[in-house]
Amino acid sequence: MTWKNMEVLLHEKVGELKEQFPLFPSYLRSSISLGRDRGHRKTSFQPGYHIRDKDLGKIHKAASVGNAAKVRQVLLLGENVLNEKDKRNRTALHLACANGHLVVVALLLERKCLLDLCDSENKTALIKAVECQEEECATLLLEEGADPNVRDASGNAALHHAVLCQNTSLAAKLLSYNANIEARNEDDLTPLLLAINERKQQMVEFLVKKEANVHAVDKMKRTALILAVSYESVSVVSLLLQRGADVFSQDVFGRTAEEYAALSGFNTICQLISEYKEKRPKTLPEKSNPGRSQEARTC
Repeated sequence: MTWKNMEVLLHEKVGELKEQFPLFPSYLRSSISLGRDRGHRKTSFQPGYHIRDKDLGKIHKAASVGNAAKVRQVLLLGENVLNEKDKRNRTALHLACANGHLVVVALLLERKCLLDLCDSENKTALIKAVECQEEECATLLLEEGADPNVRDASGNAALHHAVLCQNTSLAAKLLSYNANIEARNEDDLTPLLLAINERKQQMVEFLVKKEANVHAVDKMKRTALILAVSYESVSVVSLLLQRGADVFSQDVFGRTAEEYAALSGFNTICQLISEYKEKRPKTLPEKSNPGRSQEARTC
């Protein structure tokens, strides 16, 4: 099945799904962006900050360029500036973390700044440090007690941002400080589902090794296996099957991963799933509809 055909299919199903899934139309629009040209879900992934002097206070200017001496001076002379926000709701900690100014971060932490304040995108300093892959800054924040499970305006926690960066070192650090490996963003994507959706294979392998739930589903009831089939990722499909992925699970269209593989002509994946079913026969779950199995070409 081509992306164009899948887009048409999605549009055809909107009407019948409106009553059952009130939020589906808005999600559908984002799903259609999964085209060949980009190959990714729209994630508003913009590391770093756009800096304009007119948006910043004195402490923000100093923190953004890593001028620790100036930050110290402003703190000595000013009242209540430690957690002061600029016009975009960013604190000095946000700006220092986004730019990797470790000395400034350490200074602000020493002065007991608030760790989990959010900017205009509801991002904490920790999320910004992870997003910008400033691992040393992120580590300092975690050691001081920053919450790794705060979610931004898109519902993404710090671990989701580590996935987008495909930074397994940061992901491991977050998990060691109790980041929720099953956290869901606004599209009901766990970090594992997001990793597959974004074709981050190294991160998929890492999360599976960390025992992420391979049976989780998104808003369209797509499992990790169905998403992996959609992107013709043979290695990920194989990995998920090794972890006992449910080959009978159906999405909102009533189709299984095997059916999508067959409809798309992904013969290698069809063979993998067929061999898996032969080796591990199992009773169809009640939610499965055996009558649909003939609609897809036999693999």
